[in-house]
Amino acid sequence: MRIVVTGRDGQVAASLLEAGQSRADVEVIAIGRPEFDLARPDTVFDAISAAKPDVVVSAAAYTAVDQAEDEPDLAFAVNATGAGKVAEAAARLGVPVIHLSTDYVFDGTKPEPYVETDATAPLGAYGASKLAGEQAVAAANPRHLILRTAWVYSPFGRNFVKTMLRLAADRDEVSVVADQWGNPTSALDIADAILHAAAMLHRNKDIAVFGTYHLAGTGETNWSGFARHILDTSLAFGGPWARVRDIATMDYPTKARRPANSRLSSAKFASTFGWTAPHWRQSTEAVVKYLAGGGAEGAV
Repeated sequence: MRIVVTGRDGQVAASLLEAGQSRADVEVIAIGRPEFDLARPDTVFDAISAAKPDVVVSAAAYTAVDQAEDEPDLAFAVNATGAGKVAEAAARLGVPVIHLSTDYVFDGTKPEPYVETDATAPLGAYGASKLAGEQAVAAANPRHLILRTAWVYSPFGRNFVKTMLRLAADRDEVSVVADQWGNPTSALDIADAILHAAAMLHRNKDIAVFGTYHLAGTGETNWSGFARHILDTSLAFGGPWARVRDIATMDYPTKARRPANSRLSSAKFASTFGWTAPHWRQSTEAVVKYLAGGGAEGAV
């Protein structure tokens, strides 16, 4: 099975490439700029077609949440129009598309974890552009999986885990928001889930599982609890550590509003595909250990 993933430098693409290296039955090919550029729709079909996919993973995205408030047109061009073009290319090639979306399609006011049928209500341009992308993907290719995830981290790229380790190397205390809740999700686990689902789609071409799913880490915490576990794990591996001071969202103003509740129920994905993410604590420990060992650019 050949999986073509868009967004060569992204966390999910890097995690898929790593996972594919240990699988004899899977070939993962990542495509990105300049030959593939979501802001240049004319490049999309040719780049995907040339890679000859059995399954397309649409992971490339505009992810600068605050910056999107200043350049919504670019966010929509990439996350909506571009995502639709990827799904359309997959449809023209007769293959399914697995598209990554986000908890930011919700406003965070629900007191329980969100399920797939809950009403969407993005708080900002980024979330609105990702929601428009979901709609464009669904319209362009009936053989689609839309996977909403949240609080993604990995040994690759920029993310909260690596930020905490970097800050702890320079200071004794870090201030972290304590009133936003979610499911920390390792991109390594997302990659494993995608490979699992893609194999089912590839083996059963008419399987009736297409649609929207939530895919997030098991268990929940707030950002400060996440930070404490990252840094305590780092200390156990001989890495940097700092005290974590709880602060409120109002004490850390950002241009774009964040959902107070980003918790996603992944029960539908687990039931359909027979795959459940490890507990977020376990997956966090695996990523911190990976970084402590000098993997993924040795970035701690």
